[in-house]
Amino acid sequence: MTQFGWFRIIVFAAGLMGAAGVILAAVAAHKAGGTLLPAASSMLLFHAPAALLATLLADRQIIRPRLGLAAAGGFVAGATLFSTDLTVLQFLGHRLFPMAAPSGGTLMILSWFLLAIAAVWPRAATRT
Repeated sequence: MTQFGWFRIIVFAAGLMGAAGVILAAVAAHKAGGTLLPAASSMLLFHAPAALLATLLADRQIIRPRLGLAAAGGFVAGATLFSTDLTVLQFLGHRLFPMAAPSGGTLMILSWFLLAIAAVWPRAATRT
């Protein structure tokens, strides 16, 4: 798949993350005892724009494109995993799978580090 295809997938996923984040925030505001939903909502709403920005920076080659796309994908996957685990626990009373939320959180942290590396890793010298 081309980088352009990955850009479109990440933008699509970020749009869904934003919508889900707003929905979870609304449900949390109206559901008694919805204590896990604000954290799930926040992770989606914080990381959707981060994924969009990492994609934009990669597209403009302000950061190393492959690392930037990997960071964006990590934001999408990590926030989705984290928030899905909390939402399942809230509504169904069990975890998505053991260590799902910590795995998602770890992936988000690593993605932030990867984004930082993508910004400072020197680009290869071009031949003339």
